[in-house]
Amino acid sequence: MTAETNTPARQGTWTRVLLRMTVLTVVLLGLVAFSVLLAKVTLTPSPASEDIVTSNLQPGRSLRQYAEDYTFLAACKQAGGNVLLGVPFGLLLPFLVPRRLRMISMTLLTAALMVLVELIQGALVTGRAFDIDDVILNTAGALLGYFLLGRRLSHRYHVYAHPSRAEAPKPVPEPRAAEPKTPEPKGRDAKTPDSKTPEPRTAKPKAAKAASRTGTRTPAKSGTGARGASGRPAGDATRPGSGRALLNRIRRR
Repeated sequence: MTAETNTPARQGTWTRVLLRMTVLTVVLLGLVAFSVLLAKVTLTPSPASEDIVTSNLQPGRSLRQYAEDYTFLAACKQAGGNVLLGVPFGLLLPFLVPRRLRMISMTLLTAALMVLVELIQGALVTGRAFDIDDVILNTAGALLGYFLLGRRLSHRYHVYAHPSRAEAPKPVPEPRAAEPKTPEPKGRDAKTPDSKTPEPRTAKPKAAKAASRTGTRTPAKSGTGARGASGRPAGDATRPGSGRALLNRIRRR
């Protein structure tokens, strides 16, 4: 089971390794070829322009000069050439920088390399000078190449060649045999959680039981006597001061 699951994983690992080696080789060869072209374009001496060229540390100064002193075609050639020199950085560097903060890393690397080239121009090459506008145009060309094509290609490469831990396939655990369950002994005194203890019944008093068996009723209270047909108590007729006692005496006479 484990050998069958490990075989596709090993094949995928070797495929990723070959892809990395191939892509990195192509990228390095492209950077070497571009470096040779960049050296020929930027580090070639120009004795004719030695008295004309001056260093520029103010952003936008050379661009205004292109617009005012140059013709349209000459300005496009000068500015467009600097932009095109930065496009290969946007295509090749995203493959070499980490996946996170790819655009920022590529931009900073391009700006640092072009500053180095401009410093070499101003210090060692005759007829060349340091120009901050060239660095800005080269960096803009790198961003242009990154957004046009470098971003998509590098994203696909990093997703396939460097899969994250969340995307990596997890090994399938082997199924375990079910363990037999031993029956639990049932005792007489064992109580189940669902069983309920019967509530004790309240015993009735003996006098109430005896009365219910014989059918007799409990005597009324002392304050309540038997009433006659007229609604008065029966004992009122025998009282000496009552009206009925006087009538009875008259009848007897």
